[in-house]
Amino acid sequence: MDHGMHGMMTDLPPFTLGRAFAYSNDPFFLVGCLLALALYGWGVVRLRRRGDAWSPGRTVSFAAGVLMVGVTMCTALNDYGMVMFSVHMVQHMIISMVAPILLLLGAPVTLALRTLPVLGRGRKGPRELLLMLLHSRFVRVVSHPAFTIPVFIASLYGLYFTPIFDFLMRSEAGHIAMMVHFLAVGLLFFWPIMGVDPGPHRSGYLMRMLELFAGMPFHAFFGIALMMASQPMIRAYEHPAASLGIDALSDQTAAGGIAWGFSEVPSVLVLIALVFQWYRSDQRQAVRSDRAADRDGDKELAAYNAYLAALQARGR
Repeated sequence: MDHGMHGMMTDLPPFTLGRAFAYSNDPFFLVGCLLALALYGWGVVRLRRRGDAWSPGRTVSFAAGVLMVGVTMCTALNDYGMVMFSVHMVQHMIISMVAPILLLLGAPVTLALRTLPVLGRGRKGPRELLLMLLHSRFVRVVSHPAFTIPVFIASLYGLYFTPIFDFLMRSEAGHIAMMVHFLAVGLLFFWPIMGVDPGPHRSGYLMRMLELFAGMPFHAFFGIALMMASQPMIRAYEHPAASLGIDALSDQTAAGGIAWGFSEVPSVLVLIALVFQWYRSDQRQAVRSDRAADRDGDKELAAYNAYLAALQARGR
């Protein structure tokens, strides 16, 4: 960690919730959050002005996801995350597991496709470029479960238990890059599972549940490994500042408990969302079947009754 930033971080007083949620100047994430809210709000207003409906629940979900990112990265929580492993783990879990779920439930890609203008005549604007990206080979690869699940797991074991983590923690820029990575990995992992926005991979609901549970246990194992360690495992947090009043091993144990606990919360949230989507899908299918039966006079039922009558006549 560079000397200027290290000196600033060691002056932090002991961690409390009041101090953690004080404002911290991080223009990168602050600008990103404000821009995301502005673009999403513009899309919703554009839809409403032309008379199209948009679920308020999606808007609330997206705004909550952006708020989660803002609270995690634009408050003093980020400052404490640089010097306390437990606080860093809270950041990691929120920005890689909770915020992506809320953002994806907001269906931002669907909103963009419905609001961006169609240029036509071979011209390419933002909507056409977005469609090209969604149908590209790159997106097909990075959104496939064979890619997303290993990357989701490697973001834990391949980062924390290698020198990469210590290198990134030497500067604020490295820490920001790490958090951007966590957010991107979380979005990629949950995108095909949630199935709200269009994408190249849309498995059945049962398969999505299996994909979810394929990744979650590794978070629990990671947390247990930290909790059971008899000495600090992460060099960046081996020697906490005396002003913080914490012990490195105890702080690591708390970080492990946070990682273990957070492996359950997103699983429940996503599972509830999938069951609800499954129910809604069955309801829509039943309505379509009833309408088709009304249009054709229920030919399938008539054919089945005729078949039963033929069997009865043959028996006689």
